[in-house]
Amino acid sequence: MSTIAVSPQRRTVLDTLVKPTLLTDATFALLGAAFVGALAQISWTVHPFVVPFTGQTLGVLVVGATFGLRRAIASMSLYLVAGLAGVPWFAGQVSGYEHVKGLLGYLIGFIVASAVMSWLAAKGNDRTISSAIGLFVLGELAVYAIGVPWLAHTYHQSLSWGITNGLVPFLVWDIAKAVVAGTLLPGARRLVDSNASAQ
Repeated sequence: MSTIAVSPQRRTVLDTLVKPTLLTDATFALLGAAFVGALAQISWTVHPFVVPFTGQTLGVLVVGATFGLRRAIASMSLYLVAGLAGVPWFAGQVSGYEHVKGLLGYLIGFIVASAVMSWLAAKGNDRTISSAIGLFVLGELAVYAIGVPWLAHTYHQSLSWGITNGLVPFLVWDIAKAVVAGTLLPGARRLVDSNASAQ
């Protein structure tokens, strides 16, 4: 059973490796957005579902767990705003509101998820496998909490329709991503901490 703990403030992995400054924050915001955009191109749709299976959520979770609060929020905000403005890095190399109208809730959920995960990771929830998996699961839930109701509203359907079409088909895929990423994160955390201690 995964657990989430709240402990004194600490730094996330990349905040520990690279000191936060205006320049580094801007650089990581761009890198994080591009990383998610690249993983978004791992995309396929299964009929009759309207929401594609993609790799972008994994990117969002990794950014949220490792970048730190300001960098993670900036990354996901840039991903959303630039994609709406015309950068073709949403799933399927599309951009603009009309192409993602039904999926906009998920994209907004990316910002919320990255913020929640960054805050919890800075409290020490990236240190053990159980808490890290719980961290990634909470990130997924934050995305769905906004994405599913928005999907249902956009298609003028009930919330149960939204759950059936925008959540249930993706549970196994998303749980697998959470387990893999949650298993690897504590190892990265320990490696960064040991290098920081040695300096």
